[in-house]
Amino acid sequence: MSPNAQGLLNESMAWMDTFYDSELGYLYDVEGGAALRHETRSSAWYALGLLARNDSTEAEHIITNIIGAQFKDPSRQWYGDYQKYPEEPEVGTAAYPASIYNSWDPNWRGFIGTMFVVMLEEFSDLISEAVQELMLESLFNATMGDSYRVGGVDDDNLYPSYSNPVRSFPWRDREDSVPCTDPRKALMRAFVSGWTGRRLGDQNMTDAGEHYAQEIVDLFVRHNTLSEFNSGTYTGVSIFGLLLWCKYLPAGDSVMSEYGPKMLRDTWSAVAQLWHPGMRNMAGPWDRAYGYDMNRYVSLMALWMWTLVGKEQSSLIKKPQVMSHSADWAWSPLMAVLADYHATLLPDGLLDSLTRFGGEHTFEAQAYYPPYDYAPRNITTWLSENVTIGAESYKETVIGGPSTSQESFNPTVVQWTTGSEIAFLSLYPTERSLDVQVTPWRLDLSYPEGNASSIFTLVVSAFADGRTVHGWEDVKGISVNVSGNVNATHSLSFAGQMGGRSKPLRDFEYWNFTYVMPDGFRGLPQLSLEFSR
Repeated sequence: MSPNAQGLLNESMAWMDTFYDSELGYLYDVEGGAALRHETRSSAWYALGLLARNDSTEAEHIITNIIGAQFKDPSRQWYGDYQKYPEEPEVGTAAYPASIYNSWDPNWRGFIGTMFVVMLEEFSDLISEAVQELMLESLFNATMGDSYRVGGVDDDNLYPSYSNPVRSFPWRDREDSVPCTDPRKALMRAFVSGWTGRRLGDQNMTDAGEHYAQEIVDLFVRHNTLSEFNSGTYTGVSIFGLLLWCKYLPAGDSVMSEYGPKMLRDTWSAVAQLWHPGMRNMAGPWDRAYGYDMNRYVSLMALWMWTLVGKEQSSLIKKPQVMSHSADWAWSPLMAVLADYHATLLPDGLLDSLTRFGGEHTFEAQAYYPPYDYAPRNITTWLSENVTIGAESYKETVIGGPSTSQESFNPTVVQWTTGSEIAFLSLYPTERSLDVQVTPWRLDLSYPEGNASSIFTLVVSAFADGRTVHGWEDVKGISVNVSGNVNATHSLSFAGQMGGRSKPLRDFEYWNFTYVMPDGFRGLPQLSLEFSR
């Protein structure tokens, strides 16, 4: 491995070593607070790291445990999936009802299945024939179970194509219907099906993976962007999925190996324009984020950055385990294993753009995530030395974007340096549609479907020095001038760990500036923010 990849593997494995229960053959839950319960998915990642350290005995111990607890009843919706933790009661019983994404998570077929493929491809010489056979059988069951997934049916949100007979969505009969999918889940689903089908000589399984991959490609090439755009976490998952497409499927015999390299380069080209090396953040907007500053939470993109430009140039601090969302550090072994191959596929000049800010510029793109988007989202981001402003216009079927999460969907993001930290401002989504205009130092927002009851809620940094904010004049590091047809008087509250009107979002404390419309208002609600330093 390169020094960066080796460093990532060594540090992350030293951390996970402290969670390993060698008697049971699982990791304790790396998030903590689980009263010594264990956890399956991070154990699979740890097993890969063990193989990278030539420890096949403990790796096989974990692998056989995970496979032994795999759900094997074909009559169940969760067939082929994996237990979330070994102490878990039987899913689907009266005492423990099946609840998708809670008592069982269909995505774990992909997460653990892809780990098994990487293990078999990279370290088969360390795995016994008997355990390899178990892994292949497990992959067959996971792939068959994954074929049960139909978006809009049984609360599943993985949409393989518009051809499914789902009637509950307004996009069903639109003329511009195209295949649609959650990129991170779909990339893994297509890959595992295509790889397992080839390995086991199952042509139907192979064809299913190829068909699904073609739908993903067709959607991507509309705008050369991932449907879920610019996520510090999930762009990292998508990069992992694309690397699997590129590395482990035969050239000339798969749409995945054909298009994977281009999709990977296009994704990194967008990241390179949005990554701010000085702030060590991806400028907004973020379709789904687990925090407002990558220097304070563990993001998968930071792990990829570590492998490419070193830990010091990433957004990870010296001890990532104390950052928010630290459980994602357990992804590190797979990124370390793939790092050197990954580096061979990157666009020219990428590493320089990840380490040196190239100067003030504006980035524009479109992204499309059916069935939730009525039309492509229009993205504009302006980046300068100390301030970034990014926003997207959208018209969607739900509030909160495709993840239906008001907390993680950040359609408008401003970040700036205060001298000691990265501060932020984000629009908390309360409407299904938004129009934006981003220009240097200015952000204009309007609600095309808004009315007198509309509100603009701005989530603004709490500052490390504990400074109390009484109004915009107390916001550190930047001046904000607010205009528009809103009521000029805003409400202000604090969301704190120990008190305030609200609780933190994604562990981040914040100040809530909310603007309402004046009495008797008619028209389209508009809010403008002008910034200066």
